Parts: sequence; C-alpha cells; structure tokens
Amino acid sequence: MQNTLVIGASLKPERYSNKAILRLVENSIKTEAYGLKEGKIGSIQIKTNFNDFQNIHTVTLYINPKRQVELYDSILNLKPKRVIFNTGTENVEFYKLLKKQGVKVEVACTLVLLATNQY
Repeated sequence: MQNTLVIGASLKPERYSNKAILRLVENSIKTEAYGLKEGKIGSIQIKTNFNDFQNIHTVTLYINPKRQVELYDSILNLKPKRVIFNTGTENVEFYKLLKKQGVKVEVACTLVLLATNQY
C-alpha cells in the first residue's frame, strides 16, 4: 500500500486538509499527517516532527508557497514519488526542485482525484 502524507493537516473539520485525511482513510489509503498542532483526525495522529515519517509515496500539500520553503529539504529527503499541489499551494520554484529529483508533480485537488478514482 502506498503511503500518503498530508502536509498542513488541520484539526478544524471545515478545512480541506481535514476532509482529505478522512477521505483518504475511507479509501483505504495509508495516511499520515503533518501540521502545526498535534491532535487526531479520526484515527490519524497529526505529527509535528518530520523525523516520524518514512516510506512516503505521495505528499499532498495544504500549505501556501511561503510556508513550503522551510520544508523543501524535509520533503525532498522523504524521496516521495509524487507531490500533489492542491489549490492555493502552486509553487513553480518547488516544482523545479522536485522534478530535478525525479518526483512527479501534480497540480490537482486530492478530494477531486479521490472522488473520480484518479488518485
């Protein structure tokens, strides 16, 4: 099973990162979450330390480009196969860094991908 890491996980149920985590779990996708505050979304523990993650296939972003900069190295060190840039997270600079490392860049909505069986 391919692991997905949601970056920008929020405890607020109205946030799309929260909805995405629940939908990923509903679709039996092994899901991990990184956010500013620890807590739980359903059965998923939000972690605040990148050292807790390994064997990540897909990273799906819910943080703006300015906040991404400080995580470039941490994300690249995970060696994901794919990074999904959800609406509002588009970042041409980061696309280039990822592609240089052979990472597939996808500008899409995780929720739409799941709803249309394209995830």
